[in-house]
Amino acid sequence: MPVQDATTRRAALEALIAGRPAIRVNPPLLLPADPYFDLAGEEFGRRLLLTMANDGAEYCLRPDFTLPIVADYIRNGVGAPAAFAYLGPIFRQREEGAAEFDQAGIELLAQPDADAALDAVLAFARDALAIFGVASPRIRLGGVGLFETLLAEADMPDPWRPRIRHRFGHPEALERVLARLDAAPDLPRTEQPARAALIAEITEQMVAAGLSLSEGRTPHEIADRYLEQQALDAAHVPGATLKLLRDYLSISGPAMQALTRIEALAHAHRLDLAAPLATLRRHLVTLGPETDITFEADFSPRLDYYTGVVFEMTGRGGEVLASGGQYDRLLERLGATMPVAASGCALWVDRLEAEARQ
Repeated sequence: MPVQDATTRRAALEALIAGRPAIRVNPPLLLPADPYFDLAGEEFGRRLLLTMANDGAEYCLRPDFTLPIVADYIRNGVGAPAAFAYLGPIFRQREEGAAEFDQAGIELLAQPDADAALDAVLAFARDALAIFGVASPRIRLGGVGLFETLLAEADMPDPWRPRIRHRFGHPEALERVLARLDAAPDLPRTEQPARAALIAEITEQMVAAGLSLSEGRTPHEIADRYLEQQALDAAHVPGATLKLLRDYLSISGPAMQALTRIEALAHAHRLDLAAPLATLRRHLVTLGPETDITFEADFSPRLDYYTGVVFEMTGRGGEVLASGGQYDRLLERLGATMPVAASGCALWVDRLEAEARQ
């Protein structure tokens, strides 16, 4: 039975968090802004509430819990298993609604069994939603690790793999890349100029034009960008590979059926996707056959530090109430010198309250 009033629901959520084998944390409200711009890009950066210190350093009101929790874990020494839980305010500019609202969640780091950790995260999210009367959420799954394995197995030149991966989760940007590759002619390979000679030539031209060598892009940066673009233009992606990518990205539907379609596609193209497909099926079994689960091959958060299975849970109105997944790459991006498995989720408490009042 759902909890009937907001005060009792809040107490039940507090009790759920307190009952987890996790340390309750409350990171500072004022945080350096640079890590968010570096990791989440300008799109997320536009939603930050910013201020500037006297020394010119830019800070933001806490826009999430994950990044400061992970950064603090790294500062204290990476390696030991750790679990963290939270419930408190975050601050983001939104088109509608208050800029301050509560989030709750858990972060499981360096757990000995990464799949079991994700199952624990999924169970926590479902238990939290049940408090607010969402006993049977619709669960949307995506497979970042599955897509990365497909990219590694597919027939394409290496320069294009990171470009395509970087746009995964951005359907319009990814389609622009695929359209560009569709239209690109299969050109004969040409010898690239030596980097040192190219830098010298660019430097000479900039000096002759009266341009600064230190303000704006440097000759080294211009040369590297030119050589990168030349390498991309010379790297032809076969038409069959482009069709494979489009066929894969179009797959969506009930999770088991979608994974079966992906398995057939992999077999037709002689790709070994067995390991990530087995991982996804294992989580589906844990979630239970009665759960409303879809798998969308093109679904990923717009953050490239996610690495494995990702998910969203929605209620009756279709709004995202909980989201998360596996994000191993975030720790390396923040300075960890060894691989660390990480799983977590965030709950949108204001949306859950709105759901409970329906």
